[in-house]
Amino acid sequence: QVQLVESGGGSVQAGGSLRLSCAVSGYTYSDYCMGWFRQAPGKDREEVAAIEGDRSTSYADSVKGRFTISHDNAKTTLYLQMNSLKPEDTATYYCVTMGYTYCSGVPLDWGQGTQVTVSS
Repeated sequence: QVQLVESGGGSVQAGGSLRLSCAVSGYTYSDYCMGWFRQAPGKDREEVAAIEGDRSTSYADSVKGRFTISHDNAKTTLYLQMNSLKPEDTATYYCVTMGYTYCSGVPLDWGQGTQVTVSS
């Protein structure tokens, strides 16, 4: 059973930084594929960043150059480093798995979410 537990959210001023973490357990895979989604009030959930294997990453245009997705060597913790935060980054951020035998890009498992609030 996959369990994803996010932490690291909080409130910051515009221009600040936060690092989100996601503790991963029970994730058995032949093709590691995970990511971060977010949902702002009144908006649909959107993919923020994804990582496949050890190096392949992708980002939403709105966060490119500001956010970095990574994982530890054991692949038991997923990170999202968020710099130069903007008020429009305010949302609940979710850690997701997106594949077991191949990277489908479709979220399969979700964490409970962590709130990020950026004030101007």
